[in-house]
Amino acid sequence: MKPFSPSFLPRGRLFWKILLLFWVTLIAGFFAVAAVFAIYDEQRSAVVREALATDPRVSSITNSAAAVLQYGGVPALTEVSRHWSKFMRGNLLVVDDNDHDVLSRPVPPAALKMARQILANPTQSPGPVGGPDGHDRRDPQDFSSVIRVTTPQGQPLLVFMTYDENRARRTPPPGAWLPPQILWLGGLGSLVFSALLAFYLTRPIRLLQRAFDRVANGDLDERIAPRMGRRRDEIADLGHDFDRMAERLKQLVNSQQQLLHDVSHELRSPLARLQVAVGLARQQPENMTNSLDRIERESHRLDELVGELLTLSRLEAAGEGDPDHYFDVIELLDAIVDDARFEANNAGVQIDLARDAALDSREIILRGRAEPMYRAVENVIRNAIKYSTAGQRVIVAAHLRGEAFLEIAVADQGPGVPEGQLEQMFQPFVTLDGANRQPGHGLGLAIAQRAVQAHGGSIKAMNRPEGGLQMIIKIPLQQ
Repeated sequence: MKPFSPSFLPRGRLFWKILLLFWVTLIAGFFAVAAVFAIYDEQRSAVVREALATDPRVSSITNSAAAVLQYGGVPALTEVSRHWSKFMRGNLLVVDDNDHDVLSRPVPPAALKMARQILANPTQSPGPVGGPDGHDRRDPQDFSSVIRVTTPQGQPLLVFMTYDENRARRTPPPGAWLPPQILWLGGLGSLVFSALLAFYLTRPIRLLQRAFDRVANGDLDERIAPRMGRRRDEIADLGHDFDRMAERLKQLVNSQQQLLHDVSHELRSPLARLQVAVGLARQQPENMTNSLDRIERESHRLDELVGELLTLSRLEAAGEGDPDHYFDVIELLDAIVDDARFEANNAGVQIDLARDAALDSREIILRGRAEPMYRAVENVIRNAIKYSTAGQRVIVAAHLRGEAFLEIAVADQGPGVPEGQLEQMFQPFVTLDGANRQPGHGLGLAIAQRAVQAHGGSIKAMNRPEGGLQMIIKIPLQQ
């Protein structure tokens, strides 16, 4: 039997780890701060109990007590003290030369020391003034809280007061410095705060976990960024990265499915013609030569198709560039144009090569493999020749765009491409409609795009205002 677990409680060890960690940390910090304040208050209370009181109110009390002692002695003070308030009985001290209180109360050493220092330093607190009868007297205008007086029996006494000891004693003793209500409120508040913080931190992680499960089960439409809310942190960035990954996976899967569908469609026609040619060879031995020629042509088409598919597959699987290979793209462009002129001359098409003067004396070294880039530029130039007629020109131009890009433009004077097909023509097995249709499998431009992208570049097509099509290849330069 499974243990009961409320549905509203988050499941997952990370939530409970974060909750317990923050809760214990907050409680420990709370008790640590409370202990520091308790120790401080305890030390301050000890100092307060031993501190000398010197305010005007205290001065009036000590002057009154000194007058009673001066004229009535200790017995008079004992009688008067019965009517004193709790404040005066606990804080007014009358000390003899042996440091004992005449009313048998404890004398704080620090307060006694301070009182004697005040008497010894008249500039700090005026001392007693001797009267005509030889007794220590105070001037009526002097409100000093420390007074030395002599009783009628000739006993010298020191009268002073300390701070309110009873008030200092109200500080809770060690071990009882936190009321239970504070403990309960602190523990409950820290628990709620820790739970909210743990939920805030683990919620996007749970969303990511469920999203990964759905993607693993084949749901490539799963997206998590819209459910992240207004978060602007690393976890939100992780959600956006997941969405980009899922989108890329969806594109790759759809591309592979479409490619598989297109390959099966493209292979079906030559295979069917091969079967027909084999059947005719068996039924009509006298036409064996024609049948073999047909079989040879279809085999050659299949070989070209499989070769282009393998090239496309390698380019899609390859990363950007190759750290172990470098080539000069200008030298490569010269070789491609020279090779293309042989084919163009037979079709009566002229090829012109134009480039910046700075490229004549400069090497443009790219990291990667020369063969895929050769195929890319060659496919674009051959495509321009294919759609050109005798007497037309194909212009190949190379330009530096600052120090960041090399731009290769291939322009022809052919019929151009319908605007709706400018983007589609780079997809595998896509061929142009109508008068623009030419023999082929529709893989040349797809291979060119993958090769350029593998080197970090881009390729796009646009119709020229004066007629014809222009292909622009932009390749980033190595720093």
